Amino acid sequence: MSQSPLTRPEIAAGTLIDNRYIIQKLLGQGGLGRTYLAFDTRRFNEACVLKEFAPIGTGESGLEQYRNLFKREAKILHQLQHSQIPKFLACFEGDGRLFLVQEYVDGKTYSRLLGELQRQGRNFSEEEVIQWLKNLLPVLEYVHEHNIIHRDISPDNIMLPDGNELPVLIDFGVGKQIADVNEGRSSNHQVTFVGKMSLVGKVGYAPREQISLGLCSPSSDLYALGVTAIVLLTGRDPSLLMDQYSLEWNWRYYAYVSDRFAQILDRMLADRPNKRYQTAREVITDLENLVEPEVAIFPAITTDLPPTVFNPAYQAMSAISQSYNPPSETIFSSPSSFASPQNERIEQQPSLNPGFVKHCQQQLAYHIGPMANLVTEEILAENPYISPDQFVEMIAREIPDFQAAFEFRKSLLS
Repeated sequence: MSQSPLTRPEIAAGTLIDNRYIIQKLLGQGGLGRTYLAFDTRRFNEACVLKEFAPIGTGESGLEQYRNLFKREAKILHQLQHSQIPKFLACFEGDGRLFLVQEYVDGKTYSRLLGELQRQGRNFSEEEVIQWLKNLLPVLEYVHEHNIIHRDISPDNIMLPDGNELPVLIDFGVGKQIADVNEGRSSNHQVTFVGKMSLVGKVGYAPREQISLGLCSPSSDLYALGVTAIVLLTGRDPSLLMDQYSLEWNWRYYAYVSDRFAQILDRMLADRPNKRYQTAREVITDLENLVEPEVAIFPAITTDLPPTVFNPAYQAMSAISQSYNPPSETIFSSPSSFASPQNERIEQQPSLNPGFVKHCQQQLAYHIGPMANLVTEEILAENPYISPDQFVEMIAREIPDFQAAFEFRKSLLS
């Protein structure tokens, strides 16, 4: 009796597969199989990705269905010819195993790129994420036009090849096609139910209807792409960007973006599929209509012009800070001072009032203890002209519990 794919061991490095591919190392393993880096001996030892189909937790009775779906997907992926999608090279069966062969992308995933930026003290900027979306959305548009849904978009499955400026969408794994199971419908934008095979996708990135019901549509990919965008902007895991009680996104507290761009992301992230963008083209159109943002929700700390005076949150924060100042002192410039043509140069704001800082330190100490004083002093030393709302935002990031951090901001902004 042949051994089931479920129980077959990992293929050792140096093993020759199909008398052609030499296994180099394991790249990854998931519920539907393993991925290896291999050398193609018939193409001058060119690097490629070998995907072994080995589903976990599936009974023998279901294997044949998986095998048929695997081969069907291979035919579909073979039709994809896009410079930002790894080329499908081959599909074969050997020693009772099924394999896909794809082009190897030598580069870094966006989760790794984000980590590198964070070690430099920043995340991806609004401008970078907008351009990233503009570069990636046409790829999704192309994929959806071929009746395929990726269904596993995340920073781990998007790469930036070395020496290239365009991101590449990787890992079109087994069971992720929109292929119409009923064979009868042909709409490109339908919501399709494909049973248990559709229950794939990363929790936190995949929308609720995909994880819970197995329903998928182009808007499912757009949702996951939106989650990936806010992760790049904030540097935080999706679980830390969603309220655990209301299940509403609170990502805006952690990002410095214009309101119009935030509205685009919020529409991508809508919980109800009919409230989201239905096609990648719709998102592209709205992004192309964006103008240079004049007012940011939370402007970068290094900016010379603090436009947050136009935000309600800033006004509330201003009132709190003013209450700690003597009447003769002025911390903030009025909105009219920014609009006046006579003001050719805006003077920098003085540092925050000591009374306000002390109040924040006391509130922060409830959450992180004596370190509160050291944290606030370091932030002020590095950002001497920081505004109150920016100050609260930065110290709130030191609170490890998301709900506690949310309440902390709320208490100081109310």
